Amino acid sequence: MILRRYLIAGLLVWVPLGITIWVLAFLIGTLDQTLLLLPESIRPETVLGYHIPGLGVLLSAAILLLTGAITANFFGARIITLSEALLGRIPVVKSIYSSVKQVSDTLLSDTGNAFRKALLVEYPAPGSWTIAFLTGTPAVEVAQLLAEEHVSVYVPTTPNPTSGYFLILPRSRVHELDMTVDEALKYIISMGVVAPRPHPVPAPKRPASIPAPRPEADIRN
Repeated sequence: MILRRYLIAGLLVWVPLGITIWVLAFLIGTLDQTLLLLPESIRPETVLGYHIPGLGVLLSAAILLLTGAITANFFGARIITLSEALLGRIPVVKSIYSSVKQVSDTLLSDTGNAFRKALLVEYPAPGSWTIAFLTGTPAVEVAQLLAEEHVSVYVPTTPNPTSGYFLILPRSRVHELDMTVDEALKYIISMGVVAPRPHPVPAPKRPASIPAPRPEADIRN
């Protein structure tokens, strides 16, 4: 019994730590592939004789920052517009690029509403409820065939939220939750074990006290 308790305690320490290290190693190894963009003569393996883990992460961040700085001005935005117009004329590339760009603009843009709200929806059967995310509103062709107002939601699977189901539900059957998207994702990934902490409800402000009227001064003759 004691050995079993010690074993579980050890697993609780090493399992999340090991998974975290594995994910970080995978990300760093993937981003290190950007070093292949450099000429072979200036790669760390050629200059120093050995590989430097994580250098590709810095290179990727530098490329992203440089691209963002270029596109933030008028001439850079003009170049991006011309490049997108050129890609839009290539038959196969046009379909792939336009679809990916629409999704990325919706998810990453500050003005987008996708995945900005956590919802509670009745799915997959009456009486069963799950966590979902608001992704927008149905297309015009779909909305005109529906009797009432509907919303588009994404229902992720657990413990892998990258796969899931796209549903169009009546707004009346969707309940907005008082939790952030990060809290909802943790709730889903943990299969309901890590429940979000209740947000404290701010106490209503008490109205400022009104001073009592002063008694009128006696007028003495």
